[in-house]
Amino acid sequence: MNTNSSTAAQTPFEHEVAENLVQALQLEVAAEDIAPDAPLFGEGLGLDSIDALEIALLVGRDYGVTLKSDDPDNKRIFGSLRSLCDYVQAHRAAA
Repeated sequence: MNTNSSTAAQTPFEHEVAENLVQALQLEVAAEDIAPDAPLFGEGLGLDSIDALEIALLVGRDYGVTLKSDDPDNKRIFGSLRSLCDYVQAHRAAA
């Protein structure tokens, strides 16, 4: 299943994070097939709250960015691959 569109290509960092997500969550989709703006949860990749915890652990371990379960921005942060990557890059640079 190809969820990528030619109008929204992954940046190199988005591809790196997508590869890490595919590996960590054992997704049955290729990293390059994850559209940057597609939802990660629900209709998109179909991830759930356990996957969100795994993503938070991965981001903390690999990028040194802490994602808190009570952050009011979590819906936006976890909204798509692109929004997750934007958040990680912004907060990694600030650290």
